Order: sequence, then structure tokens, then C-alpha cells
Amino acid sequence: MEDHIVRFLLFLNDDRGLAANTVAAYQNDLRQLQEYLRGRSNGNGHATNGNGTAEAATLNTVLDGVTRNDINEFVLGLRERGYAPATVARKIAAIKSLFHYLSKNGLIREDPTVHLDSPKVGKPLPRAISVGDVQRLLNYNRDRTAPEALRDRAMLELLYATGMRVTELVSLDIEDVDLSAGRVRCVGRGHRVRVLPVRPAARDAVQLYVERGRNALLRAPSAHGPLFLNHRGQRLTRQGFWLIIKARARDAGISASITPHTLRHSFAAHRLNEGEDLRSLQEKLGHASISTTQIYTQVLVPSAEPRLVEVGSH
Repeated sequence: MEDHIVRFLLFLNDDRGLAANTVAAYQNDLRQLQEYLRGRSNGNGHATNGNGTAEAATLNTVLDGVTRNDINEFVLGLRERGYAPATVARKIAAIKSLFHYLSKNGLIREDPTVHLDSPKVGKPLPRAISVGDVQRLLNYNRDRTAPEALRDRAMLELLYATGMRVTELVSLDIEDVDLSAGRVRCVGRGHRVRVLPVRPAARDAVQLYVERGRNALLRAPSAHGPLFLNHRGQRLTRQGFWLIIKARARDAGISASITPHTLRHSFAAHRLNEGEDLRSLQEKLGHASISTTQIYTQVLVPSAEPRLVEVGSH
């Protein structure tokens, strides 16, 4: 089974061009299924086929013995343990994709997930924060000159100026940014390349970080390699960015819910409010379908509210 999962994940990454985060989530979901099936196999001494007879092969090498009942029991266990419907739906999607791939490539005789239903999950609308909260987030600690402070401001300014995904942001190399021309090159889902305009405030913040912050974070100064670095001089991760934006929002006294994609969603909603057309916004966001971009026409942008939380001066 391990070989089949590895082969399937390589297919998702290389042939389907799925985002690394999606592949990682599928990997975790399928490992969970693998452990469950291994436990059933060890507990019963065998796996069963659809007629209840024993299969002679182990689950580590062959999946022909896995039945629809095995999958249903696994899904039932998830629900009994309190997994959210959206999480269950994602795990089912991963499992169905795996078995469809194995069946299509002749690696199993029958697909046990053919008639497996996925739970209906209403996808929530993206959440934007107000323009005032965005400015509060960007301006917090604006006068700090420590390398990490310059980096954090440059990241947030660039994210809000371009609408990039967080994964695209942390994947940037310094060569991807052309500050003199005011643009940045990023590689999105399906390896699609976008060249995005950068507004002056973001350009200036990135310029300041490159000149005064990045070399201080590098062990050996270089004009090549990752743009945004952690304190060890290595590429900042998506998880590292998440911790930074959460802490910054808390310290800036922002009560609105913040997620890694809050600035992307806010960028899209605010640009539509400013009158940008959907096709232009679709290209900037890197959406394959304009229907995905149209969702932002339904997003309510909070009005600027008075600041209720006092934060000490920094």
C-alpha cells in the first residue's frame, strides 16, 4: 500500500500540478487510512473482499482486499470522533482519488469507492477585513528597523498589494522581484506563472527589507535565493508566516478573525469595491475559472470601525 500511495502522490504533484499544501493534506489523509486498514488487517489476520472471504495478500502491498465496507467503517469512525464535515469530505475526496487512480491504472481489480457519497458541505464565503484593519496591520511597528520587522512589513505589504497566495509569497526568490519596474513574478497552481504589478508602498517596503533586513538575516550575504528568510537565514515557511500574522494582528489590537489568506481575500474584495473588473482580478489572483473570482462579489467588506483596543506605543 505504501508504494501505491507514494506513486499516487507523485502523480498529483508531477502530472496534476496540485499545490504542495493539497498534496501534503492528501498524504496525511491517506496515511490515516493506511494505519486504519493495517489495524484491521492485524486484528483480523486478513482483509476481506466484497463476499467476506479472506484475501491472501497483506495490506502493505495489495489493496484488492479493501472493500466498500472497510471505507464506510473508516468514515464512520471519523464522524464518531468529531471530525468536522469539511474535513471528512476532504478525506473522502483523497480516498476516492487514490482508488480511482489505482483502478484506472490496473493496480486493483475493483474500486471500492465507486458508490461512496461525499457529505454535502456548504463552502463558506471568503472573509475580508476592513480597509482600516488592513492599514492597522500594515502600520503596526512601522518605525521598527530590526531585520524581522522590516521583513514582516514587506511581506504583508506585498501580499495585500498583489493578492498572492501565502505559498506563492514564501516561495519567492529575490530574482522574482523587479523593484525598478514595480512588478513581481510568482508561480501559482498548475505551475502557472503570473507577473503582478506592485503598488509603491509595497515596493518601498520590499526595497527597504532587501537593503537593510535580508542581508542581516543571511549567514552569508547573497543576491540570489529566497526573498523572505527566517532567523536562521533559511526560507520562511507558510507556518512561519501564519505565526507572524497572528501575533501581529493580536498586538495591533485587531479583533477580526485573521487567517493566512485574510490579506488575499481582503485584496480581492477591496479591489472590486474600487471598481476593478472581474477579468483583471481573475488574472491577478491566478484563478483558473472566473466563477471562483465571482465569489468575491458576495463578500461583505466591513466598514472602518473606531479602534476599541488600546495598544501601547512601539
